[in-house]
Amino acid sequence: MARPRRIVLVRHGESTGNVDDTVYEREPDHALALTDRGWQQAEETGKTLREVFGRERVSVYVSPYRRTHETLRAFHLDPELIRVREEPRLREQDWGNWQDRDDVRLQKTYRDAYGHFFYRFAQGESGADVYDRVGGFLESLFRSFEAPDHPPNVLIVTHGLAMRLFCMRWFHWTVAEFESLANPGNAEMRMLVLGDDDKYALDRPFNRWRDPEPYGITGIEWQSDDR
Repeated sequence: MARPRRIVLVRHGESTGNVDDTVYEREPDHALALTDRGWQQAEETGKTLREVFGRERVSVYVSPYRRTHETLRAFHLDPELIRVREEPRLREQDWGNWQDRDDVRLQKTYRDAYGHFFYRFAQGESGADVYDRVGGFLESLFRSFEAPDHPPNVLIVTHGLAMRLFCMRWFHWTVAEFESLANPGNAEMRMLVLGDDDKYALDRPFNRWRDPEPYGITGIEWQSDDR
């Protein structure tokens, strides 16, 4: 099995919806574009990625949303070194279709009280629903490592929630641990790096906005996997 040396997760750059939540009443979530600042953020991240990857090949998976495709484009990766696949399972959490701003704000209040992982938006998804489809993608990704010529790098361009849930599934974090973590900023990266012990570890943790509040003791490792 040709396990990649690096699996890089990147959140999209700032989008129009990040600066004006009324836009969801006029445009579909999947169609929202990057702002000028979002393009700049993505271009800066692209400089770092090009340094990390060098002239190595990269297997790229991108959410089907406009803002993630634009983020990937802004990285200016060498097209001869990348293989790009659009992956619908990496899309943003579904909050319904046309969104009423006041209703969404009310539902976010309910979600904060009920729990980000379990609360399901009306006509949309819960964090648990997103966990299931991200977990399905991860299983497909792991099977792809069986190819003897698999690239030494994987790049996943997605959304903040999906990044946290990917790591939750990979590292077997508990729901309580997930609930304690904040989303990365726009165009922020996290890398899973393969160590000499043949295990992956995060290059840096997600920020925590509170201490985990578990229902029980699990003994789960925090920053490295147990594969």
